[in-house]
Amino acid sequence: MAAADLEALDRLRDAINSHDPARVASCFTEDFHSEVPHHPERSFTGAHHVVANWTAIFAMAPDLTAGILRSAVNGIEAWSEWEMVGNRADGSAVVMAGPAITTTRGGKIASARFYLDVVDAPPR
Repeated sequence: MAAADLEALDRLRDAINSHDPARVASCFTEDFHSEVPHHPERSFTGAHHVVANWTAIFAMAPDLTAGILRSAVNGIEAWSEWEMVGNRADGSAVVMAGPAITTTRGGKIASARFYLDVVDAPPR
């Protein structure tokens, strides 16, 4: 297998920042497999699920902006730390953060283990 493709992560970040769910989905292979270890019920296979997920995310936070804080390659895997910030439709702030471990094929993301989650607001 080929080494991980960090440019695929940059394309994903740019697609998220475009706020276009179809463009986000185009970053993944048709047989993309997503694992969410902290929430196994959210795991799925198939890029068609990506459009639905990102449509809901952009409805929740229409101005969401994604950034990659760090990334590294370990053989066929790319490890990256993400931060996504924006505002919910009601104006309250939302922050999602955490790592993702991905593999790529043909310039697209073929599999991912997502550990991103909503960051709790600090106590007042």
